[in-house]
Amino acid sequence: MPTMPPNVLFIMTDQHRYDCLGCNGNAVIRTPRIDALAAESANFSLFFVQGPVCVPSRQTFFSGRYPHSHKNRVNYTAMNADVRLMQRYYQEMGYRTGFVGKLHYYPPTRGYALATGFDEGLIHDAGPTDDHSDYVAWLRGSGGWPVGCDYRRCRADRMNPHTCALPDELHETTWCGAKTREKLRVMAGSGRPFFLFSSYWKPHSPFEVPEPWASMYDNAEVRLPRRVTEQYIDALPAGLRAFATRGGGRHWEAPDEAILWQYRAYYGAISQIDREVGLTLDTLDGLGLRDETIVVFCSDHGDVMHEHGMVDKNTFFESSIHVPFMVRYPNVVRSGAYDQLTESTDVLSTLLELCGGGVPYGDEGRPLTGLIAPGLPGGSPYRERDCVFAENVIPEVIAGMDEPFEFARGEGVRGIRHPDAKMARTRRWKYNYYAGEEELYDLEADPDEMVSRADDPACAGIKRGMKDRLLDWMITSDESSQIAPRWYVVRDARGEWVDWERRHP
Repeated sequence: MPTMPPNVLFIMTDQHRYDCLGCNGNAVIRTPRIDALAAESANFSLFFVQGPVCVPSRQTFFSGRYPHSHKNRVNYTAMNADVRLMQRYYQEMGYRTGFVGKLHYYPPTRGYALATGFDEGLIHDAGPTDDHSDYVAWLRGSGGWPVGCDYRRCRADRMNPHTCALPDELHETTWCGAKTREKLRVMAGSGRPFFLFSSYWKPHSPFEVPEPWASMYDNAEVRLPRRVTEQYIDALPAGLRAFATRGGGRHWEAPDEAILWQYRAYYGAISQIDREVGLTLDTLDGLGLRDETIVVFCSDHGDVMHEHGMVDKNTFFESSIHVPFMVRYPNVVRSGAYDQLTESTDVLSTLLELCGGGVPYGDEGRPLTGLIAPGLPGGSPYRERDCVFAENVIPEVIAGMDEPFEFARGEGVRGIRHPDAKMARTRRWKYNYYAGEEELYDLEADPDEMVSRADDPACAGIKRGMKDRLLDWMITSDESSQIAPRWYVVRDARGEWVDWERRHP
């Protein structure tokens, strides 16, 4: 066991499904470096995020609190001022803290990111925040790409219609990997333990990917999602219906060929990330830091990828909330496959304990330390879950990202109260609650979640039990945010008010 606290290299991808890694059972995709990392890690097969969209999910990873507790529930909205994030805890423990890539904070500036506890960093949130992107500034100054050109523009002369016009060496994924390694080298020489967050924008849609990755899967056969009908869409809860048809989309009618190329490009983007992750791990080894560094690999949420006639995330289907999660810490964390139900709320407390810190008072997760590193001094006993939870507040589900939205109390957005949807999932059952509407799926009999049993009289007791679980969770999950840890002022034996901390040091 090292005497100095371990470093932390936290690698996150964006919109990356659990089933899109070779180590997680996908026989088509090529991810040899991440697969090798998984073999050396505690690799979790039932890890779920608590918000199926970027900002709420990322803030849960970094705060250890559920979205309804940290309250940063919609993309491009300000963070709650009293929320402390992972980098702040590490900074206060004496770590040098840094980041490269996507943060998705608001305001989307490096200055604001540094105010949250990072000592340094390079930001790339993309899209409407390009004016603040260090990648875009680098690309414009590289001389290899005309100023004003869309870096997501695709070529028309390739079999894959999602072939990016940018060459590999100028692509955002390559930039993120290269800058991560630069930061790694600098931080490794600081004489202090470091916390480095390496956050890739891909494989998030749109699906443009450069060569040679764009053609890597040109001839790959990919199992396409089951087709659904308009009648299936019409029978969904109102919020899901609005999501499936937002912007006038009818994605359930997309041609198989178009869907196939999206999958092939998505796989290519993941293989490109795999290359970068491998090079970063090689750099870590070259610096002699392999045994002194905790490596985390995960994603903020998944992508439905035309399942259920939908695209993107924002749902409680497995493809949205089930993501990769693995932790490597040689000689401390026991490598292997773990099938326990786990949440992103569990990550902060686990990492802090592995580094010799304590569990924050407001943390709402369950440390995994006792499971993956039994006997670690200061580690909490492991408490296994029998249910995981998620929630979704995302007005653009209904309004669309390019349209303004207005939330009306008691009415939701455009009369739909989907923006307060909740989910409870056990090993067998998944219960989704929308205001006035419910879904219940038997994951053993119906793993594709095609037939809701919510109205089946034979499942009435199960539905009631799952709803009770949801209610109990809502009441108890954020109790540490609602209740002070102790009385701060009490009466002494003479009846005088005294400071509790002074009386009980």
